[in-house]
Amino acid sequence: MPNGAQALMKTLADAGIEVCFSNPGTSEMHFVAALDSEPRMRAVLALFEGVATGAADGYARMADKPAATLLHLGCGLGNGLANLHNARKGKVPVVNIVGDHATFHAPLDAQLQSDIETVARNVSPGFVRTSKSTATLCTDAAEAVQAARGLPGQVATLILPADVSWGEGGIPSPPPPAPSPSPADDATVQALAGTIRSGRRTALLLGGQALREAPLRLASQLAQKHGIKLFCEVFPTRLERGAGLPAVERIAYLAELATVQLTEFEDLILVDAKPPVSFFAYPGKRSNLVPDGCQVHVLASPSQDAVASLSKLVQALDATSTPPLLQPSSRPSRPRGALTAAKVCKAVGHLLPERAILIDEAITSGLLLGSMTAGCPRHDLITLTGGAIGQGLPNAVGAAIACPDRPVIALIGDGTAMYTLQALWTMAREGLDVTAIIFNNASYSVLNVELERVGAERIGDKARAQLDLGGPRLDFARMAQGMGVHAARADTAAAFCKALEYALAQPGPHLIEALVPESLGGAKRRILPWLLRSLPNLPQGAAQALKRKIAP
Repeated sequence: MPNGAQALMKTLADAGIEVCFSNPGTSEMHFVAALDSEPRMRAVLALFEGVATGAADGYARMADKPAATLLHLGCGLGNGLANLHNARKGKVPVVNIVGDHATFHAPLDAQLQSDIETVARNVSPGFVRTSKSTATLCTDAAEAVQAARGLPGQVATLILPADVSWGEGGIPSPPPPAPSPSPADDATVQALAGTIRSGRRTALLLGGQALREAPLRLASQLAQKHGIKLFCEVFPTRLERGAGLPAVERIAYLAELATVQLTEFEDLILVDAKPPVSFFAYPGKRSNLVPDGCQVHVLASPSQDAVASLSKLVQALDATSTPPLLQPSSRPSRPRGALTAAKVCKAVGHLLPERAILIDEAITSGLLLGSMTAGCPRHDLITLTGGAIGQGLPNAVGAAIACPDRPVIALIGDGTAMYTLQALWTMAREGLDVTAIIFNNASYSVLNVELERVGAERIGDKARAQLDLGGPRLDFARMAQGMGVHAARADTAAAFCKALEYALAQPGPHLIEALVPESLGGAKRRILPWLLRSLPNLPQGAAQALKRKIAP
């Protein structure tokens, strides 16, 4: 009979899990050995746990099914926690396998002993389990997969003691049933149909599963038939967009700008989304961004079928024959002159290939990315759902493995790149078709903006130094080359376009280091808080125009 690890491997593969992103240690060696017993399981080594967890997140976003991670004890899980937080916020299915000391060794309180379950509950509150025996291990694993794959998707953590792994007599479990979510009930649909027919100013806020082509078309039919405004969450898990698809306006990151977007609406209908809130709290400013007097309704919760729910509402409102409004095809012109972050975004829009996967963790440098790529060939957009930086490069690893026939372009800030730069090594090892664009502006630019917005007083040299990356300035091209990734540096638009054209034409991973000034630096950064404070006092039209200027 197989040992526990071998039976576990077969259980995972039978359940459709085909990739394991690993960073193993001693307690996981039997699981590592069992990888050779299962040809359906691809094993991808990461040099840091945050790369493994972020790659599993990116894989699941594009494959629509979970991957596994293999992590070493509580410390390894802790190292991967930030990107598991992002997966949790994005409702992304991930199955964590976390090795533990043998059951008889744990009471001795060895150096690496920790309370793994407590660490895990931060990111997988719906399923955390320590397998107690080899005989029950595979049942535990099948239930972990079932929990991860349900709606909403979630991070499920299975803790695997070493003796449970090496123990003989493992019994593979059959795959769990596929999830079968229900749509909104008839009463809810009819009530919302009445709300929309009332003529009150209404918006739909879409998130999660509602941002794929089919639900976007349904939502656009409603918008065209009844004059509804379409919004999506500020950081969508995965948004299908581009020419030939309905466009949807993202809620702005800055709360003052989001307020401008939402202030006119009397009804806000949520579809796999939560009511909008400010990312952080600020002195004297609202945290709840729903306007006073605006009623919030739920068409489909994250546990319901968003597509079926929207379809029922379309039928109830006689919009089935209404054509959706589709984004026309367009591209920006080729940029010229000295390189800026805006020109990088323009170049990406000018050259974006068909069926690309675009990963945006550019922070302030990517402010124009959405507008520059809106009319490009259809593509998928992945964003920083949970706000914990260091997601983009690992997401690119996972997305490229999930979709090996599609080009992946990741736009990453210099500060966030340093959190998980080890992902470049995995890209080179696996030969992944990823182009990483690093905006090197030598600053935590978004934090400089926040320093101005929060009203902190007496900002001196010591405070400014905590947000400065210029001493010494990072050289990402050399670091990438040291990990086996072809790299180039560019400080002109012509050099950047040449490097991007080369990267898109050649297989394998590439890195382009864009040497740019801060998008919101100097006078722009100083005037931004004043502009944001002025918005409530401006006429609605002027406020909306200013919003589009700041964050199109």
